[in-house]
Amino acid sequence: MGDTLAAATAVGGQYRQPIVVAAIEITAREGWAAVTMARLAESVGVSRQTVYNEVGSKTALAEVMVGHELDRFLALVRGAFDRHPRDLPGAVYDAVRGVLALAADNVLLRAVASATHGADTELLPLLTTRADALITDATTLLSERVRSYPSGVSDEQVDVVVDVVVRAVLSHVMQPSDTPERTADGLAWLVRRVLDDGASGPPLRYGGR
Repeated sequence: MGDTLAAATAVGGQYRQPIVVAAIEITAREGWAAVTMARLAESVGVSRQTVYNEVGSKTALAEVMVGHELDRFLALVRGAFDRHPRDLPGAVYDAVRGVLALAADNVLLRAVASATHGADTELLPLLTTRADALITDATTLLSERVRSYPSGVSDEQVDVVVDVVVRAVLSHVMQPSDTPERTADGLAWLVRRVLDDGASGPPLRYGGR
């Protein structure tokens, strides 16, 4: 996903990134229908032709916008695991909390999560494809990182737990039932009980479960 975004960004010139950011901000405030090439041109201070030259069609713009936000999502997950190289529950807690906090103010990430559940949105045709990619990319990334920690279970069992965690996070992105901290706490507890090689050690420090 990150490579795809980087390649897409490289095609454009100096105004592509400001245009994408402006489009995301307008979508967050007023919805996708409010995004027009003329309005983007006014927001960035360029001509409408420059907007077309940088991003092409509105569909192409949407693809770059969603890719930009999904890349932020995956970057949070990578960062959480990098910060906890020997603490699997801690990495899961940090990743889940970060993603849910980001999603709270992120209209595009919520829309993608909604598409994973078949919800109708303005961007549904695009988001259906991106939602599938998000599940695949997140599951692959998480599985690779989780397998790097000591565990007494098979790779297939790791995949089952990872799939549960990814789908639970997407569900909470779409319709939160608790705070990011408490949701992250519950999923960290689950991972600790099922996967963490140190499960018989000191109690988990997240929420006193």
